[in-house]
Amino acid sequence: MSSEYRNNHYDPVWYQKRFIPPRAGDNELFYLDLKPRTFTDPRGIVHPKRPMRRLGPKHCFFEQDLYTTNFGATESTEIERLFFGAIDSNGRDAVEHFSNFNYSAGEKGTALNNMMMFMSTQKLRTPKGLGWLKEQVRLNDRNLLLHRMVNLRQLFCAIWTESVWQIADASKSETNFLVSDHPVTVYNRECGPRCQKCRGYRDPDIWLNGTHTIFPLSLDKVLILTNLSWVRNPYQSAIKKRPHPNPHRDALFYVLGVQTERHLNEREVQEINFIIKSRAFRYVAAGKEEWLYPEKHVTKSDWTRYGHGFLLMPDPRAVNFTTEVLFGFKDGSATGFDEYGRRPWQRDYKEAPARDERHTFDRFQGEFARLFGPYRRGRTFEFGHLSGERDSDQFHNFSLEKRRRR
Repeated sequence: MSSEYRNNHYDPVWYQKRFIPPRAGDNELFYLDLKPRTFTDPRGIVHPKRPMRRLGPKHCFFEQDLYTTNFGATESTEIERLFFGAIDSNGRDAVEHFSNFNYSAGEKGTALNNMMMFMSTQKLRTPKGLGWLKEQVRLNDRNLLLHRMVNLRQLFCAIWTESVWQIADASKSETNFLVSDHPVTVYNRECGPRCQKCRGYRDPDIWLNGTHTIFPLSLDKVLILTNLSWVRNPYQSAIKKRPHPNPHRDALFYVLGVQTERHLNEREVQEINFIIKSRAFRYVAAGKEEWLYPEKHVTKSDWTRYGHGFLLMPDPRAVNFTTEVLFGFKDGSATGFDEYGRRPWQRDYKEAPARDERHTFDRFQGEFARLFGPYRRGRTFEFGHLSGERDSDQFHNFSLEKRRRR
């Protein structure tokens, strides 16, 4: 069989190139092995291999025959050629779209669908993702495992679609983002690097209230997805499941609620890089060598306190408190979704706890205003234009008063 399609990049080459500084003439990354192997010299002395190298993207984040299937003496590269070929091609355009997101008119959902498919598949396709999937489905047969990955390619799409989206910008920071061998990264402040839930192939599940999903889009842009239940009530258990955690269903996306215009400072970028590195399986890479070592500036002991505990949180003042969306059709029929994707025929549709969330949401808006001041850390599209950069004095004081009353 031809060697084409057998060097399987679990981080696509085009994606890696997004993390190379524009003025880097050599088109290489600083590539760090977190678990360097050893070699034995002719005298029988064991030495560790050099952990950091400069390599082009074609030589990073790949494994030979990672997606090759075997049937007796026959080998097939169809998963790499056909399955990942289309997903990566569409994903490339989607990543570019959201990197430069500006509420473009005429959005028909193509970019969203391609982005969700690419991210969901990306979370499964890495060595860490495949190891996690193997533990979940209890399959030792590699062919069956790869086909199960293909079948479950949309596993994370519904939860992420319903999340509060934030696209943050690191262009004003001297440090820019890392890329890891498991680039769709998660953070839960109650699940630090030493947590039992994070051993081996495991990460905190995305359907836990307090789990944020972090996906670097480029050198200086990152997509952060947060469960609505956590934005409404960050005082509850971060490791309890969010309402309606079932991932196998339809979901609604509120494009006008995507938060932009958050500019990260140096410390915030270093904290995000520390999370990315902590969740990596074996390799991380960066456009500059010094970016590979966020632990020089950030410690594990502060894990729960990054950004006052709200490093990745969207600005709650830019989140609308809605409870349901209703649709009418030409034939007179109607249907709807509540804020957690439940349908009218489901028993817990518009569940009463939403009333309690109103109180915690008001309290959190006030606390956020007190911590970060009147300038918003995320802006959305309201009434035909981008929402205000600064709260009015009346709204800011009202938010603070709501916090005091709670």
